[in-house]
Amino acid sequence: LPRGFNMLKLTPAQSTRQPGFRIEVLRWSALVAQVAIGMLLARATSAAPPITPKEAEAKTAAQMKTYSQKIPGTATRFEMVPIPAGEFVMGSPATEADRKPDEGPQLKVRIEPFWMGKHEVSWDEYDVWSFNLDIQRRKLAGFKPTPLDKTADVVTRPTKPYTDMTFGMGHNGYPAICMTQLAAKMYCRWLSAKTGHFYRLPTEAEWEYACRAGTTTAYHFGNDLKKLGEYAWYYDNSDEAYHKLGLKKPNPWGLYDMHGNVSEWVLDAYSAKHYSVFAQKPGPFAPLQLLLQSKKLYPRIVRGGSWDDDPEELRAANRIFSSEEWKMQDPQLPQSIWYHTDAEFVGFRIIRPLKAPPESVRRKYNLDAAADIKTKQ
Repeated sequence: LPRGFNMLKLTPAQSTRQPGFRIEVLRWSALVAQVAIGMLLARATSAAPPITPKEAEAKTAAQMKTYSQKIPGTATRFEMVPIPAGEFVMGSPATEADRKPDEGPQLKVRIEPFWMGKHEVSWDEYDVWSFNLDIQRRKLAGFKPTPLDKTADVVTRPTKPYTDMTFGMGHNGYPAICMTQLAAKMYCRWLSAKTGHFYRLPTEAEWEYACRAGTTTAYHFGNDLKKLGEYAWYYDNSDEAYHKLGLKKPNPWGLYDMHGNVSEWVLDAYSAKHYSVFAQKPGPFAPLQLLLQSKKLYPRIVRGGSWDDDPEELRAANRIFSSEEWKMQDPQLPQSIWYHTDAEFVGFRIIRPLKAPPESVRRKYNLDAAADIKTKQ
């Protein structure tokens, strides 16, 4: 960046606590910094770069590799890790320490291959969508929208937050938090339009499969709680805040922060006895067979535990569910469909199936954000 632009580095934790001021600094600092980069590169770039790296163009499971995807029109990247097909036993055995009744009976599940975010979605990524940074940067830099841009531009964006949703815990390189499941799904819908590849939230089964990474223990590293601090941020070591992505050790499949840091949205609604419905049915089951849908806003599931949780909440099989208490501080009437103001411990991670589902399947299982966001969550 040119001299002087270092003053635009985003450091919300060091800014004033006045909500309106902090939001505008966050928004416009990110925008101006991105536009500056774009204008510096504009002379050398007469055409848009390739949308998708070649590593992401796999047609078979054998061809799947880790890839780094730039969000088109920005300098922001995210990484996707291949998750192999396989079968696993979902839930926990009766002998597992701190087990809860809703984690059983255990079910055998068959998983098709997909890519999963190497990290939880960061503020850097999330703000491109939520603050229209891609559109504003493009206009200020004088770039014309691509066909994919035009499709992505019409995807609904959230209303302006009433306060700084980082709550002073950090921005650049930190996980985005406080969004509703709807907001996470809408981000996926926008990212799909922006990149031309289908992204979505994982189902509960897909999330647990990826977290376990072939293991059968309470945590993907085993049952020894003395090792938890090597892999996770949780109540005992977090200093009451989330942390930058990827600072702890990954699981065997290369995924970071699957235990702790922030809990992660999945597609499923919650029912304490949901697993019991399938106990007498023959398996293995497909993830979408197990996906519980609901027209009610609460309760819905997050997985993995967070910086604010005790060790038992971080177990691979543990199921955490939302409640109205996650919106207690929201001063708006009616309360926002985009923000859980009190869920400073909730974020999300995306997946991309190797085989993108047809539109009929996407509608049947509500894999995308609902079109009518006024009446549906």
